Amino acid sequence: MTTKRSIFLILVLLFSYSPILNEAYGHSMFNSAEKFYGGYRVQVATAPEFPQVNEPSQFLVRVTDADFEEVDRFRMGMRISFHDQRVDTIPPTSIEGGHWDFDYTWRNQGNHIVQVDLYDMGEKQGILTYTFNMGTQSPFGYIFFIAITVGALCFAGIMGYIYLPKIFKKSKL
Repeated sequence: MTTKRSIFLILVLLFSYSPILNEAYGHSMFNSAEKFYGGYRVQVATAPEFPQVNEPSQFLVRVTDADFEEVDRFRMGMRISFHDQRVDTIPPTSIEGGHWDFDYTWRNQGNHIVQVDLYDMGEKQGILTYTFNMGTQSPFGYIFFIAITVGALCFAGIMGYIYLPKIFKKSKL
């Protein structure tokens, strides 16, 4: 019975690590979003995923066209609001390459509305505005990480309780 269970667990592990699909998708971060509008896709994210209030974090922006090719050059600005009050404005900046990463310090805890403005893209003159919800660390973020850690430790403890006595019994023989 023990060998059947071990063989079953080994097969499950082997099949879970084998590539079943031809395509793989990266983990999208919790505090990230993307929108298509006006023929362009804008992706935003923060690093770390849950920024701390009054601590520097990084704001990550990526701009692609409708064919998912990065835009070589664009001009972008941002407006950040908290409880319908504008708390920060990042003036329009010309960016070379499809990425714009910059340091930002969040001053309020909770949900923020981030409006990303693309200026004069291609044949489209004017401003394309993309609106995103971004959040900062709250007490619930800590609870989330603690719950996952406790769950992993409980799983390891149960597996140890089940398999360690069998391993020690075999080693004494």
